[in-house]
Amino acid sequence: MVYVMLKSDWTDGNGVTHLAGDSVDVDAATLALLQAQGIVGEVPGGGKDGTDWAGPGGTDWAGPGSTKP
Repeated sequence: MVYVMLKSDWTDGNGVTHLAGDSVDVDAATLALLQAQGIVGEVPGGGKDGTDWAGPGGTDWAGPGSTKP
């Protein structure tokens, strides 16, 4: 299962409507369908280099070890 944030409204297979901005837990197949429909998207930068990570070592981290004032 994958936890994702919706970019637009979506009604799941059980008839429950989730609004844009909601976070939902979906399986890989559902995630692929949601991505194909543009309901969820990739994280900018993919998080591979730490630029989207808000924890230690990420560029937006302002806690211990941060290089930001």
